[in-house]
Amino acid sequence: MHHKGGIPGEYAAASFERPIDLVHLARQTLGDRSLEREVLNLFVVQARSILAQMELTPPGKPRLELAHTLKGSARSVGAWHVATEAEACEALFEATEASWRGAIERLGLAIRTAILAIEDVQQAA
Repeated sequence: MHHKGGIPGEYAAASFERPIDLVHLARQTLGDRSLEREVLNLFVVQARSILAQMELTPPGKPRLELAHTLKGSARSVGAWHVATEAEACEALFEATEASWRGAIERLGLAIRTAILAIEDVQQAA
């Protein structure tokens, strides 16, 4: 489910603009709508949990591991903006607290946007 280097090339331009890349998700779940809903629900729970943990975790490796985990999960469902912001957090090993807070705020916004898109998809199904 992980794409090395990020966004798959053939869908990059159009799909990256969406909070959730439904084409990518459909490929990952082989078009199984029930599985898509389940995977998206799990992603929402995990993203909220990891964000909350990242906000409370002191500087150091555990913070980066949380960001790395979220990046992988986001890529697996096609939440490219979340993956990008998680990767930015992952790169902040020796960041100032202000830099970290800014990165967490951007990550939180990307997560909230993805969750709203997921809720729209779930309601339309």
